[in-house]
Amino acid sequence: MLVKSGMTKLLALVIIGMMVIQLIKPLGWPGLKRRGDFWKLALLAMAAISLAGVLGHWT
Repeated sequence: MLVKSGMTKLLALVIIGMMVIQLIKPLGWPGLKRRGDFWKLALLAMAAISLAGVLGHWT
């Protein structure tokens, strides 16, 4: 149980780090070419953490 909780926290920290980098200097990935595109990473984070939470409850 502790590992699953740690994974969602680690995932959140990684995506928050990517959002900060995107605000400072855009990553240049498809769909992430402008600084204002950091909100797309927020949507990705919400979806990934939700999926991790759902999968964690099923196992």
